[in-house]
Amino acid sequence: MRDFKNLLVTGGCGFIGTNFICRLLEKPDFSGRIINVDTLTYAGNPENLEGVSGRYPGRYVFEKANICEAAAIEAVFSKYQVDAICHFAAESHVDRSIKDPSSFIFSNIVGTFNLLEIARANRERFALFHHISTDEVYGSLGPEGLFTEETPYRPNSPYSASKAASDHLVRAYHETFGLPTTISNCSNNYGPYQFPEKLIPLVILNALEGKPLPVYGDGKNIRDWLYVTDHCDAIWTIMQAGDCGETYNIGGDSEIQNIAIVEMICGILDEIIPSRDGRTRRELIAFVADRPGHDRRYAIDFKKLNRSLGWRPRESFQTGLRKTIQWYLDHRPWCERIKTGEYRQWLREHYGQA
Repeated sequence: MRDFKNLLVTGGCGFIGTNFICRLLEKPDFSGRIINVDTLTYAGNPENLEGVSGRYPGRYVFEKANICEAAAIEAVFSKYQVDAICHFAAESHVDRSIKDPSSFIFSNIVGTFNLLEIARANRERFALFHHISTDEVYGSLGPEGLFTEETPYRPNSPYSASKAASDHLVRAYHETFGLPTTISNCSNNYGPYQFPEKLIPLVILNALEGKPLPVYGDGKNIRDWLYVTDHCDAIWTIMQAGDCGETYNIGGDSEIQNIAIVEMICGILDEIIPSRDGRTRRELIAFVADRPGHDRRYAIDFKKLNRSLGWRPRESFQTGLRKTIQWYLDHRPWCERIKTGEYRQWLREHYGQA
């Protein structure tokens, strides 16, 4: 089992990074320090981790820095004697990559390159570079089969192409320079703290407000869904015991059509909080024009991770979805600050940025 004293987590104020930091600090098999580096783009919210440093004195610090600025990251490496990286930081919303590909190229490719170069320069004390990636690099599946670690890359959006490029860089730095690396490609995550532009939180919040529930195309696109804490546990399992140079797929064993997810959310909300007018929330579903390059189906085969390291998801989609809905119901003030942009005022007050 690997032991990390000073773990750099990039993008730790985002959805999965926030959950990973909270989860890891609770684990009895991790006693090190987490250095959270985030540039605080629109989806990065340090309010998510407010109070963590107080609960874990000396074990959590936050540094506002951009992975695309090598000098800033080098300073963090030197200041904290970083010996491992868990690399979440990325632009990740497909729709945004279609509108503005350039930011995805810089963050996901150049940013990853900078981190690899700095890790290589500090090779004498460096234990592991773990890179978080996506199943979208594999492209679209037909009605049968699963993505495995041997599936050829066929990205269909600027987002997935930029992640594919960063995956190849990580692998190349292991093969060429001997840098200790692992890569994980995960299916669609959901759970607490997810930014409301994503399908599940968007539908939850729109349904609560009686707004239309947009569904792309015919709604029959299929994704494999993974509850975020299951993903975090899988990452930690790989970081502790995964073989260097290897890639591990992480899936939730939950293939579901988009329209079925929207209908499930409507049903659960109707059960918990019936509409005032007595109408079902399914009546809010609105089919919209499909987005360009919309992959039809993703599904992950995670047998390698299960057989070699013993991991499998604990949450079914049904249990995870109910937990997710309840979290958003219990955190309506957080949701409102995100939706209204009020959280940006919090950032201005604390970090002097818009």
